[in-house]
Amino acid sequence: MIEILYAVSTVVFVVAGLTMVGMAMRAYVKTSRQAMLHLSLGFSLAVAGAASTMISAFLTNFTGTRSLLLVNSGLTTFGFLFVMYSLVIYE
Repeated sequence: MIEILYAVSTVVFVVAGLTMVGMAMRAYVKTSRQAMLHLSLGFSLAVAGAASTMISAFLTNFTGTRSLLLVNSGLTTFGFLFVMYSLVIYE
C-alpha cells in the first residue's frame, strides 16, 4: 500500500513539475529572460530527481535506499539552487 501511495504522490509531483517547466519555457520564449530558462532547469532537475528515484526504487525492489535518497536529494537541491538563482537574477 505504501508503495502505491509513493508512486501516486511522485506522479503528481512530476506532472506538476513538468507543468512548471512548460510554463517557464513558454515565458522564456515570450520574454527571452534568462531567469525563466534557469527556472525551467531548476524544476527539471527536481522532477528528474523524483522520477529517477521512483523508477529506481521499483526496479531494485526498494533496496539501496540510501543511494536513492542521495540521488533524490542531490538533484532536488541543485534544482532548487537554480530556482533561487532565477529569482536573484530576475530583472
